[in-house]
This record gives sequence, structure tokens and C-alpha cells, in this order.
Amino acid sequence: MTKSPLSERPRKSPQDLRSHRWYGVNDMRSFGHRSRTAQMGYHRTDYAGKPVIAIINTWSDINPCHSHFKQRVEEVKRGIWQAGGFPVEMPAMSLSEPFQKPTTMLYRNLLAMEAEELLRSYPADGVVLMGGCDKTTPALLMGAISMNLPSIFVPAGPMLRGDYKGKFLGSGSDTWKYWAELRAGNISASDWQDIEDGIARSAGHCMTMGTASTMTSATETLGFTLAGAASIPAPDARHGQMASLSGKAIVEMVWHDMKPSDFLTQASFDNAVTAVLALGGSTNAIVHLIAMSRRAGFALDLDRFDALARKTPLLANLRPSGAFLMEDFYYAGGLRALLWQIRDLLSLDQLTCTGQSLFEQVKDAEIYHDEVIRRRDNPLIEGGSLAVLRGNLAPNGAVIKPSAMEPHLRRHQGPAVVFKDYNDMASRIDEPGLHIDANSVIVLQSAGPQGAPGMPEWGQLPIPQKLLKQGVRDMVRISDARMSGTSYGACVLHVSPESHIGGPLALVQDGDIIRLDVEDRRIDLMISETELAARKAAWVAPPAKFSRGYGALYLKHIQQADQGCDFDFLQAEPARSDEPEIH
Repeated sequence: MTKSPLSERPRKSPQDLRSHRWYGVNDMRSFGHRSRTAQMGYHRTDYAGKPVIAIINTWSDINPCHSHFKQRVEEVKRGIWQAGGFPVEMPAMSLSEPFQKPTTMLYRNLLAMEAEELLRSYPADGVVLMGGCDKTTPALLMGAISMNLPSIFVPAGPMLRGDYKGKFLGSGSDTWKYWAELRAGNISASDWQDIEDGIARSAGHCMTMGTASTMTSATETLGFTLAGAASIPAPDARHGQMASLSGKAIVEMVWHDMKPSDFLTQASFDNAVTAVLALGGSTNAIVHLIAMSRRAGFALDLDRFDALARKTPLLANLRPSGAFLMEDFYYAGGLRALLWQIRDLLSLDQLTCTGQSLFEQVKDAEIYHDEVIRRRDNPLIEGGSLAVLRGNLAPNGAVIKPSAMEPHLRRHQGPAVVFKDYNDMASRIDEPGLHIDANSVIVLQSAGPQGAPGMPEWGQLPIPQKLLKQGVRDMVRISDARMSGTSYGACVLHVSPESHIGGPLALVQDGDIIRLDVEDRRIDLMISETELAARKAAWVAPPAKFSRGYGALYLKHIQQADQGCDFDFLQAEPARSDEPEIH
């Protein structure tokens, strides 16, 4: 049910602020809080009776996607000061997709926990969440949804287009493309060096419709940002303006107590899924949005993704499903223009964090380049940019991105070539004697939430070098891994249950026939149930990957891909922001 906008909500008094428990009480503990704040150079008039705004900043020297956050956080603070708030920057773990091994996904839930605990344990009345690099967005939002304080998200924004010999490059998508050409012998090492030097030219996250832009766009559609925030390129001056305006907005949100629970609904999550589908967004959005929705108390599942995918057209002509990049998307009208084109598929009366409805945020948004953002009567495809597969190989589901695969592979049958883990695949995939051809189905085991561990982006399995030299550029590939949103190909992903816990993927053997039928939403291992049961009975569970620390906690509590890969103990009732003070 849609709830009241900001203007109709009662305004808090200073005594109603959560931070009043720290700063406004005349006791010894509050004396300590005030005296230590004075130690940092602040006068009592800087914060007395004002909302304390936490700024959770995921800047790091090793996260290039967020390298501009040192400046952006000052712009956020400027907005908070101007609106009469008291900003407090709180650094948090930076999940750097290009560098962190085995995968940032292993640590998404750790950042979510850190964000939640920072907000619970400090005098925060509201929060500005600063993220953008793939897993930072869902992690910060999961923590904020669970803590349920007024929250606004400042997306990092995409980097500028890459450049190579007069051609635009897209991060990830063109990396895979030209890596294949290098391995096939079609470009030189010098060409590869030029690509390396020119593909990432500025601060900001991937400028393709990868996981970063997918999740920040979903976040805007959910209502966690200012209108149009997710599309602005990171180096654009308007990005700094957005950061400052977000700082101003959160202060008003605190005074009117506009929390995530006041604007998130089942319909707003449907809106986010629909936006992802119209964008040709990353398959990773499935895992993240399921986890986020469950934090908010809503039952989003794989079947809902598939149902919405069947009726949602693909309108964003962006790599890897299309031709253009996020910088082009912004100039063409951005997310607001795309959402206005699919307004009949959205619940536009859903509120956003600022109290505006989604309708007010997107109404009359124009398309300025209708090859970049297609109009409803000219979609790239009519529907089905994502598909959920089921069958005896994936009883709990698997996903594929039909818009990014060669059409002739949508109905395919071929013999399996099985790799027991990533190291096995890396060591054998280019062996001249590997028994494989273009009709084969490449299978990777032990790449899921527990098996890898962390469910890395290994799902775009490499095509063997000898086949690349024959001109093969796509094959059916199956794993319990994820793949980068910048990737493409006939890759069946997120197979659940995963092989490491005895899912059917663990039972596939070389030469087994596998049948894929995207239209019928099927992925099947063509052996008898008797043979499958016999293999299951003979299967031996592998040893755990971790025995101590966070890794041991992770393995004990991680859920499967179809459940969002959250920890089982974090999906209870959201925390209350008015819980008793812990002394």
C-alpha cells in the first residue's frame, strides 16, 4: 500500500532524534559524547538539536570505481551542512571488483553487516550510502534496509567511454571480445596493450550495462536516490551537484522520518526488476534483488523474474546486449526516459525516499537519441532479456541472458565436457588434445556459493583456443557460478542447488548429453532417473573450504543462489531504529 509523501508526514522535534540519546541527555555518558566531539574541533552549536547524518563511504585506494569519492563526500557534507544537519563520515569496507579475490561476492554480506552495525552502534539519525562498484550497492542497501533508518544512496556513476584507435570501448564486454581475438591470433600484443591503456579513462564504475549500472539503476527505480542520479557519468559536474543535493535531501528525510519501510513495497521491487529487464541488465541483479527484497520482508523469487521478463521489452541498446555505453545512455535521456517509455508496466504511484512518487520523478522524460534508448514500438527484443531455466540439472533454477547469446544456441543439445573446478578448467581448456567441438557443452563444477567459494564471476567460460581459431565465438556453457554483467554468451548460470553440496551439476560426466531449450525454459541432463540416483548415492561431499574466521561463518550460513545468497540469520525481522540504548 502506498504511504504518505514527505509533506504529509509529521515533523520530528530535536528531542525525537535518535542522536538525542547521545548528545541531548544531561548525564555522564552524554558529557563524554559532547566532550569528545569538542575534541574533534566541533562546537556544541554545530550539532545540538540537529540531525546527525552518517555518510558510509566505500572509498579506497584500491577501488578505482570510487576514486572520486574523496571529493564527492565533501560535496555530500556541504549539502548536509547547508540543510542544517551534522555530517559524520564513516569509512566502510570497499569491495573492489577489479582486485578482490576470489570474488567480492564472498564479502557482500560482510559489508552489509558492517553497514547495519555502524548505523546501529553510532548516533546516526539518517544515512547517505556511497557506493557503485558491483557488490557495494546491494551490500549497503541490505544493511540500510535491515537497520531501517532514513537512507539515500549516492551512486558512483559510470566512467567515460573507453578509446581504441577511434573506436569506443566498453569495460568487460570489449575485454572479453579482444581477449578472444588475441588468443585467436587476430590482434597483436601491441594492440592488446593499446586496449589496456585506453579502456578505463576516468573514475567511475563500468560504463557498460554491467552489474554496477544495473544495480544503481535498480536502486533509483526502488526509490533510494534522487531522480536521474544513477545515469550521470562520474566525471560530470552534475554528479557533484547530485551528491550535494542528496546531502540536503537526507536532512529533510530525517525530520519527517522517511525510512525504507515507508516506501519499499512488493510493487517497488517489481518496478526494479522490470527496469533491469528493459535495460538488458546483469544476471547478478537476480541474486542481489532477491536478497534485498527478503531483507525488506517481500517474497521476490526466480519465477517472478521470469514472469516479468516475458512481457518486458528490451529498450536500452547498451553493451553487452546492444551497441552503446552508459555515457551515451545519459546523453540520450538516461534512466528516467527509459522508465517513462515502460510506464504502463510500472506502478508509478510508489513512493521514493524523498517523498515523491516514481511518476513525479519520471513524468514526461524525453528520449534524445532513439537508437540508444528505443521507443516502445521499436524494441531490441519484445521480451525475454532474462530467462529462468529449470529441469533435472537445475531443480531450483538457473538463469541465462538470451539477449546476449547467439540465437542458434537457444535450442541446443550436445555432449558435456566437464571441468571439476576452475583450476582444472584453466589448465586444460586450451590443450590441443581436448576432445571438444563447437557442439559440445562446457560444464564447470565447484563454482557456487560454497564450492568456489563465494560464487565468483567465472560463468563466461573461455572458448578453447583451437575453436577460436576456427571462428567459434559462442558455445553453451553451464556452471553454478555467476558471470560479470559486462559478459555475454550462451552461459547458463546460478545452477541451484550447487555442485559442491551435491546438486545434479556435480553428477555430470564427460560425454553426457545436455539439452538446453530457452523457449521452454529447460536445462536437462539426458540420463535416466535410475542412473542419476546411482551417481548421487556414490557422490562424496568435498571438504569445507574454510575452517576459521569469516570464511567459516560464511560457509555455515550462506544460502543458495535462488535464495539470494544472504546469510540465513540476517533474514529475520528488520532491526528497529528505536531500540533501547545499549550502555
